[in-house]
Amino acid sequence: MSAPVSICPVPADQRPINEYKSLKESWFFGWSSADFRTFLVRFGLLWGMSCFISGPIAASSFEPIEAFGRFFLAANGGAIFLVSLILLRLYLGWTYVDQRLYCETVDYEETGWYDGQSWTKPQAELTQDRLISTYQVRPTLQRLRYSFGVLGLLCIVGQSLWRFC
Repeated sequence: MSAPVSICPVPADQRPINEYKSLKESWFFGWSSADFRTFLVRFGLLWGMSCFISGPIAASSFEPIEAFGRFFLAANGGAIFLVSLILLRLYLGWTYVDQRLYCETVDYEETGWYDGQSWTKPQAELTQDRLISTYQVRPTLQRLRYSFGVLGLLCIVGQSLWRFC
């Protein structure tokens, strides 16, 4: 006797496993789950682009020739702000998928926002989704949390150095 086959009523694009695959393959969210070296390179490029944006703004407040220390710290403070916003968006996207994978039920919409439904995952699918959550998504979330910690530490160092400039 075979196990009963569960027909999943959730539309394909709203299934947690497909949301995870879509997120991992996207150019924006995918770089945060790449290998550590790729993550650092892209993080550095993001930092550089943010400095390119915040540098002219800092230069309008602090003349780079006369007050280089304050200009440098202000430009990097602006870059930290921009990078933090991007990291926050990455973190929120991965957190959403993590919650959808780990939850026993899947909330979905058949045709629009007005007809929300809920479907309970079968045990095999729940186990698979939780394994993906534990071994794929949560390490990415941890990496993003560490990145926030580094940015926070840089803010504290910058604030401490501001007094000496």
